Amino acid sequence: MIDKLELLLALAKERHFGRAAESCGVTQPTMSTSLKQLEEILGVMLVQRGSRFQGFTPEGERTLDWARRIVGDVRSMRQEIKTLKDGLSGEIRIAAIPTVLGMVAALTTPFRARHPDVRFRIVSCTSAEVLGLLENLEVDAGLTYIENEPLGKVRSVPLYHETYRLLTSPDGLFGDRDQVTWREVGQVPLCLLTPDMQNRRIIDRALKAVGTEAQPTLTSNSIIVLYTHVKTGRWASVMPAKLAETLGFSEAVRSIPIVDPLVSYSIGLVVPPREPLTPLIAALVQVAREVAPTLEA
Repeated sequence: MIDKLELLLALAKERHFGRAAESCGVTQPTMSTSLKQLEEILGVMLVQRGSRFQGFTPEGERTLDWARRIVGDVRSMRQEIKTLKDGLSGEIRIAAIPTVLGMVAALTTPFRARHPDVRFRIVSCTSAEVLGLLENLEVDAGLTYIENEPLGKVRSVPLYHETYRLLTSPDGLFGDRDQVTWREVGQVPLCLLTPDMQNRRIIDRALKAVGTEAQPTLTSNSIIVLYTHVKTGRWASVMPAKLAETLGFSEAVRSIPIVDPLVSYSIGLVVPPREPLTPLIAALVQVAREVAPTLEA
């Protein structure tokens, strides 16, 4: 039964029979047979079939919810038994929004010092993708905003509050100021993240609240692209204060606090709501709670 539920989850991820079968290391006929057997066991149709994958039936969607829960519990059981035998080891997969990538090492470094046999895989994606990957068991944890947009069924650990800076050259517009307002920021040509990023939506809302809007001269889904442009001293951007501190800029760039109003959002670790947590994730949550006060400092 578990192997059939794993195949169902793979199909939900890939939305394509051939790719799902390949990801599970089986042939497409084997996958089709297994899914039909699962339908016979449950007595309902799960997949809308045609010449290609057309989606899941309502019963299939509900079965997916159970499959995520059951498969997640089985994986947790296997990991816990392995930990009892061999100690904490394995890989933790973390999905992180681009603006928190600069602080991931503040979490992973003390964790690995305590558990040297654990490996990490970090992927960068949008906040919506973080939650989707977590729900589909494709990652073990996420780093994202935890109070701005709906999170769904997750457990969260607050890490720090994100505030914002105008990054510009000393001779640029408002470059000689000790602080700027959001209305003034709206007058500056900026390079920003793309609109699908929650950080960009936060900036757009902050500007809209004071009756203005962003004037982007460049957009990208990559913080590195924004960083390399701003670092030249010829471009301006709005970035979280902690990210700006982590990246570091030359004397050609000033980091100016944005006030009036002061905008702040909570960043945190999100993990599945499963009880008990896997040993790896329980250890990650413990380290996150320990480092949070240092991140807020």
